[in-house]
Amino acid sequence: MTRIAVLSDIHGNLAALEAVLADIAAQGVDQTVNLGDILSGPLLPVETADRLMALALPTIRGNHERQLLDQPPEAMGPSDRFAASRLRADHRAWLAGLPTRLPLGEDALMVHGTPESDLVYFLETVTPQGLRAATAAEVAARAGDTPGVRLILCGHTHVPRTVVLGDGRMIVNPGSVGLPAYADDHPWPHAVETGTPHARYAIVTRGTDGWQAEHRLVRYDWAGAARLAQTHGRPDWAVALRTGRMTQGA
Repeated sequence: MTRIAVLSDIHGNLAALEAVLADIAAQGVDQTVNLGDILSGPLLPVETADRLMALALPTIRGNHERQLLDQPPEAMGPSDRFAASRLRADHRAWLAGLPTRLPLGEDALMVHGTPESDLVYFLETVTPQGLRAATAAEVAARAGDTPGVRLILCGHTHVPRTVVLGDGRMIVNPGSVGLPAYADDHPWPHAVETGTPHARYAIVTRGTDGWQAEHRLVRYDWAGAARLAQTHGRPDWAVALRTGRMTQGA
């Protein structure tokens, strides 16, 4: 039996990361992996990078790593710009060395969005009316052809979800360690809200009957993280971190 802890979308939230790592230490896992979107946000990008570089986990880059490396500051969103202004050369070198996808063992694959894109939502679909769960046909089309792969680990949407395709492949999004809600305008304006402020990750277990997934919620000092976001000029993040929603009191 193999047990793997799956992290994604930490977004510089060191307090959430530390709480998740402590929970993982009590679960008897064999390995911990990281699916990207690691540092961007108005929290602690430098300290988060230092912590993760020392751990040397199997890690891939997400769209925010690509944007941090490729975009000039004036083209960045505020979360990327905050992190970019603080990162050292060794942090940038670490990010530049991360792959966009990574095989894991004999039959698993790590991606950020989908196997072909770090921006496409895998298990959710955005419509002009908002966000909904993707249909089985949509998920299968995004999975594409992955010979030998029985488990695909993805992040990006911050929504914890597991889908099993008709051919038996399992796709697992562990949710976000560091940001339980956000708003975006691509391809249409929408909000992603998990509804509670907990840090989230998943444990996948490979046994004689194939892969199984467990989604875990972890308490941490989200009020402190919200205060830090507020101090750094991001009241939107403060609400999201404190509530898991984009509107106070919703």
